[in-house]
Amino acid sequence: MNAMDKKVPLRPQDDLADALAGDMAAVNVLIRERMASKHAPRIPEVTAHLVEAGGKRLRPMLTLAAARICGYTGDHHIKLAATVEFIHTATLLHDDVVDESSQRRGRPTANLLWDNKSSVLVGDYLFSRSFQLMVETGTLRVLDILANASATIAEGEVLQLTAAQDLKTDEAIYLQVVRGKTAALFAAACEVGAVIAGAPEDQVRAFYNYGDALGIAFQIADDLLDYSGTSAQIGKNIGDDFRERKVTLPMIKAVAKATPEQRAFWTRVIEKGDQRDGDLDHAMMLLTETGGLQAARDEAFVWAEKARQALTVLPDHPLRQTLSDLADYVVSRIN
Repeated sequence: MNAMDKKVPLRPQDDLADALAGDMAAVNVLIRERMASKHAPRIPEVTAHLVEAGGKRLRPMLTLAAARICGYTGDHHIKLAATVEFIHTATLLHDDVVDESSQRRGRPTANLLWDNKSSVLVGDYLFSRSFQLMVETGTLRVLDILANASATIAEGEVLQLTAAQDLKTDEAIYLQVVRGKTAALFAAACEVGAVIAGAPEDQVRAFYNYGDALGIAFQIADDLLDYSGTSAQIGKNIGDDFRERKVTLPMIKAVAKATPEQRAFWTRVIEKGDQRDGDLDHAMMLLTETGGLQAARDEAFVWAEKARQALTVLPDHPLRQTLSDLADYVVSRIN
């Protein structure tokens, strides 16, 4: 039986949230405390708009779950989970400015409600707060992991700028972008939970591998949903990647099999930016006809399987099965 045939719990992240409810309550209290600012009230206003918008809190829950599976009994995992959420929120604030987005999590973006300057500077503030929290754990290795992840995220975003609008972008470059902008924080979130618990190195590596593969599967699924999902599913407008001329995996797969006429279309709408009425519908048709959507979907399932396999070396624990279900769920959205 393959992953597509498996019966997946409706929302395993809800099971994760229920199992970690006490820890997540502490994380949320810490987030509210640390996003406050005595001198600049706009900081908590902007932060609260995004933090309170109903995000899944998936990344901090991965940190808590890793610590729990590895038998941790202290409280530093709470600070690390809040750190991960601050890093994530900071990147979202910056991303929406770079992408000139108008919608995030089904609501107007902070840069639309306030301005680009506020979004960038509040993002910077949250990055600073995240480093304060990491240092408080007193663990140099944790600081190294999260600092490296922060640098990798920024590097991935810059690489995406150069890869966008360029049909020469191949799957290797795409994977590098995804590992930067998405998988790096998934992997670090899992890894620091195991490290703070003092887990053996094989378990630390397993959590890193799980987060890396889960993040890649998650991003490929998101890129697919931009063409085949609904606004409710992705919390933003369908076709945003096309309008922003981002070269994602479905398009890379489609361009590789394009006829000269089809390639001329992609060159006009992506490289030249000459987009007209009906072009998005035509792009979706080409993505289907050339098998680009199906090939990208198959790849997402491969990465979800890699995530599940990484968990096999971990201690037997109810949360281990929930993490496995989560890998299934991430790709079940694109069935």
